[in-house]
Amino acid sequence: MNEASPSPAPRLSLKEKIGYGLGDTASHFVWDMVGTWALVFYTDVYGIDPEVAALILLVARLWDMVTDPIMGVIADRTSTRWGKFRPYLLWMAIPYGVLAVLTFSTPELSDNGKAIYAGVTYMLLMTVYTAINLPYSSLAGVMTDSSEERAELNQYRFVFAFAGQLVVTGSALTLVNLLGAGDEAHGYRMTMVIFGVISVVFFLAAFMTTRERIEPPKDQKPDLKVDLKNVITTRPWVVLVAVGICSFTLFAMQAAVTAYYFEYYIGDMGEAERFNIVGSIAIIVAIPLAKPLAARFGNRNVYIVCSMFTAAFYGLMFIPTPDQLWMIYLFNVLGKISFAPTAPLLWTMIANTADFSEWKRRRRATGLFFSAATLSMKLGWGIGGALAAYLLGAFGYVANQAQTPEALLGIRLMFTAFPAVLYLVAGVLLVFYELDLETLRRMQADLKARRAAEESGAAAEGAPGAA
Repeated sequence: MNEASPSPAPRLSLKEKIGYGLGDTASHFVWDMVGTWALVFYTDVYGIDPEVAALILLVARLWDMVTDPIMGVIADRTSTRWGKFRPYLLWMAIPYGVLAVLTFSTPELSDNGKAIYAGVTYMLLMTVYTAINLPYSSLAGVMTDSSEERAELNQYRFVFAFAGQLVVTGSALTLVNLLGAGDEAHGYRMTMVIFGVISVVFFLAAFMTTRERIEPPKDQKPDLKVDLKNVITTRPWVVLVAVGICSFTLFAMQAAVTAYYFEYYIGDMGEAERFNIVGSIAIIVAIPLAKPLAARFGNRNVYIVCSMFTAAFYGLMFIPTPDQLWMIYLFNVLGKISFAPTAPLLWTMIANTADFSEWKRRRRATGLFFSAATLSMKLGWGIGGALAAYLLGAFGYVANQAQTPEALLGIRLMFTAFPAVLYLVAGVLLVFYELDLETLRRMQADLKARRAAEESGAAAEGAPGAA
């Protein structure tokens, strides 16, 4: 009796890769507005105290610790003609856009009323973000079973993601000033209306152009207790959760203080947009390095080396003075180029942990595994944003005034040195991620053969005359 040979993974079409990538552009039109401008919007436009803003960001992240695993479980148990994960791109797109606008609206309320309104709208936005972005991220794990195809798919994803970031971080303040005509609050709201509409359109495009192909093992029975135990005892998953928290904490901290850094240290808020544009372009140019580097050296090794280089460049960025702006740009570009390959590789490695679970334990819970990525991302953003807001207060920051040397030092540390340390920690943590290139190739070959055998067995059982 001949063993079923594994069939090659289908190559994803260019249309499907671009369509999938547009989903992350949609995410970034809202996510980067929140990550980059929400703190300064709350403190300097809506008049919320920095410590209160920090509490809002932190409480929302604690809420995410509940909603992310729940959404992972729900998505894994969803069954529609469109699949498990794609439907949420259709169902949640409009609520996502509407809540984004409400989050950047400024109704006239008391100080307590403002805090409550900001907290409620922010938490609702993050809840809907979970409901659409976790299934979106999980979708990459079931569109193909090839690690190489996933790496390329995620390259497209992050080229489009950082293109969205480029637009948001490079044009938001200009749009606020243009649309607000002197009224910042109105400018922020109208800017978010534009970005929200684009997000809805792009999520619908991602829904219409993608397809799910990988299913759980045919004999797998739903068992939440077993799935949860399986996830939290899968060491590669645990390592990636820790890496994700470190990574997104540093992203959030740096993004949150960018406006403060350029307004108070450099002395030119408009420079923040140019800085963000150059950095985003550097990332977009360097992202295509991820696939060839990973194919040659493995996901883990590339991630570790890139993190170390990025840490060094951001540490060096602390040194320049305001009149050495060219040096700040240079270290930022080098840091962004070093960082770029890690963006798609993190999500490729998350998908591979779901394969690892199926390989070792014959259970697959793709949504639950990807809930780790979104949870660590949002927890890191919450910690980073809240920490930035808290440290601003601790260093003596006062809104719309000249800052003390201590406050300027705090802003500089949060923009350069603190993120450098976290990049270093993330690289060290990846040493404990055990899915090296050799293991990954053996795992994928075994899974292909196992799935082919299951399909052959199912076909034999359904054949005419089968007992």
